[in-house]
Amino acid sequence: MNKSENLEGKAELLKALGHSTRLLILNLIRMKPRHGEELAAILNLKPATISHHLTKLTNVGVLVAEKDQYYQVFSVNQHALKPSLSDIIHLSQQDIMPNAEVDAYREKVVKTFFKLGRLTKIPAQLKKQRIVLEKIVEEFEPEREYTEREVNIILLDFNDDVAALRRGLISQKLMTRVKGIYQRITE
Repeated sequence: MNKSENLEGKAELLKALGHSTRLLILNLIRMKPRHGEELAAILNLKPATISHHLTKLTNVGVLVAEKDQYYQVFSVNQHALKPSLSDIIHLSQQDIMPNAEVDAYREKVVKTFFKLGRLTKIPAQLKKQRIVLEKIVEEFEPEREYTEREVNIILLDFNDDVAALRRGLISQKLMTRVKGIYQRITE
């Protein structure tokens, strides 16, 4: 794994663990291996929502899935939980400097409008709104179809005005909506 992949991998791990529902799921699975429908019943969530969270946790290697008859049973990958937080966030000077090339304007807009991962307000200026929406659309998997409810659940992590965010994602051509089904547009 090269340095940028290692850095991205660490960021994806922290991002996956930085969601309250995923932390609940992880702790339920730590108690005993479980399948998605069981988790949906325990947490009173739709199976599709649970599937979304399980995919995020599996993709970063925290969970492993094994087929058991009709179900995928998820268990914790103990190896992935061994590094301490200090080990995960540690970057060498060589890791930091090559990635220091950032779009300063974009970073400033993100810093201005996001506090602790939440969108404080939707920018009125279209250029800033585009940057904010590009950041939000990263939460949606390319080529996956989402119902409006699933979109709303993801958008609620950022801001309570999900209708405005949905409209913005569509008008900025970051997502499509056909017959109530949303999909991220990949460039």
